[in-house]
Amino acid sequence: MTISPGPTTSISPTTSTAADEAAVRQVIADVETGLNTNDAELMTRHFAADAVAVGVDGRANVGRAALDAAHLAAVGPGGFLRDQFARYSVVDVRFVRPDVALVRKHAAAVTADGEALDLDHTMSALYVLTRQDGRWWIAARQNTLVAT
Repeated sequence: MTISPGPTTSISPTTSTAADEAAVRQVIADVETGLNTNDAELMTRHFAADAVAVGVDGRANVGRAALDAAHLAAVGPGGFLRDQFARYSVVDVRFVRPDVALVRKHAAAVTADGEALDLDHTMSALYVLTRQDGRWWIAARQNTLVAT
C-alpha cells in the first residue's frame, strides 16, 4: 500500500495580504488585552455570533451569550483568572482560503508587569478566523494546556 501526502491547504502568500495578517494578529492581541485588563467584552468582541470556543477543561461554549458568560466568569468580579496575566505569542498564521485563517498561539503566564513566570508557554490554542463584511471574526478556538 502506498500512502501519498494530501494536498497543501495553505494558499499562496500573494492571495492574502500583509493587512490580513496584521488584522488577524490584532484580533489575538485584543483577546490578550481583554484577559490582562479583566475586560470580558474585549475578550469576546471578535467572536462570531455562532462561534465555538473550547476551554482547557474541554468544555465548549457555543455562541456569543455563552462566551460572554464564560469570559465574565473568568475575569469579572471574583473570576478565577481575574488576578492572572498572560503573554500571547502568535506562532503561525496560515490562510487556507483568502477568507479563512488558522492561527496557532502560545500563552505564557506573566506577572502584572509582564515578567515571565514560566520558562515556556503553558497553553496552546488553535483559532479559526473567517473574514465577513470586511473584518475578521473568530469562528472557533481550541485551548490546550501544555504539561510543564
